[in-house]
Amino acid sequence: MTESAIRIGPHVLRNRVFVAPMAGVTDRPFRQLCKRLGAGYAISEMAASDPRLWHSVKTSRRIDHQGEMEPRAVQIAGADPAMMAEAARYNVDRGAQVIDINMGCPARKVCNVAAGSALMSDERLALAIVDAVVRAVPVPVTVKLRTGPAPGRRNAVRLARDFERAGAAMLAVHGRTRACAFRGRAEYATIAEVKAAVSIPVVANGDIDSPQAAREVLRATGADAVMVGRAAQGRPWIFREIAHFLATGSLLAEPDDAEIGAVLRDHLLDHYAFHGEASGVRSARKHVGWYLAKREGARAFLAHFHTLESPEAQLAAIGLHFQRANVGDPARPQGRAANDRKFLRSDAA
Repeated sequence: MTESAIRIGPHVLRNRVFVAPMAGVTDRPFRQLCKRLGAGYAISEMAASDPRLWHSVKTSRRIDHQGEMEPRAVQIAGADPAMMAEAARYNVDRGAQVIDINMGCPARKVCNVAAGSALMSDERLALAIVDAVVRAVPVPVTVKLRTGPAPGRRNAVRLARDFERAGAAMLAVHGRTRACAFRGRAEYATIAEVKAAVSIPVVANGDIDSPQAAREVLRATGADAVMVGRAAQGRPWIFREIAHFLATGSLLAEPDDAEIGAVLRDHLLDHYAFHGEASGVRSARKHVGWYLAKREGARAFLAHFHTLESPEAQLAAIGLHFQRANVGDPARPQGRAANDRKFLRSDAA
């Protein structure tokens, strides 16, 4: 399979391995980390289209792209075309270079307000939203969707054609329906049908958890790129592994403990600086749990780690964990502690 450049409007992407937008996960520090470790593209967590929420701490962080590698893509969620158009303009005015429309989230709280994947059940409204957003902004508009509302109602192909006619620049399709949520295995036949039905780039998403899986999904669907979600949690180097395998056919070695410790430390420092110490300590726990879940002694370590209430205590515990693994202390080599404290006092957010 030959490599070819993927474009979203004027933006040429580095490769065809993308980070899926995930609420509570793909904040700016995580997106930046994934891009440094080989991802060709990343989209923000979904941001609310309701203007009453734009100045909340949660939404303001979700649309913060300061210093981020281009292109800067913001995903918006909502069910009102005019409100979605205004949200798109608001984000473009603040630096978004691509607007992505969320029609893929199966979460009940999102679908209960007719947003996310619930939009696929109302094709006229879904098309009206894409049309309104495309008309509202001068940047490319993309759509993240599923294969349909339910296994017996797969309508992604019909919607894909409509979205392309409305001006969508790219489609990312998760190989499950709204009703399936994340249960069972993703199916790729519908993604292949979408790819055959449109001329804009199509991205395949769902159960891509290894370089080999990425290659097989590309072969099965003919998609232009793959999008990795849950498999990147605690494993952000999966992007360079997939990109290298697709380009060369050979597998990279897994990162050793020294590199994992260093990646985790840098991720945490960026995370604390972005979210602030109090919020950062709480939200860091899930990331550390993902990084360490399969390591020996992880359960006991995490039970202790989750009681820690400061960035310094968390970093020290991570360093000790790697020391006890007989790999030295990659998280805190000699002279690093003072630099850590200096970094933690900064406010990158």
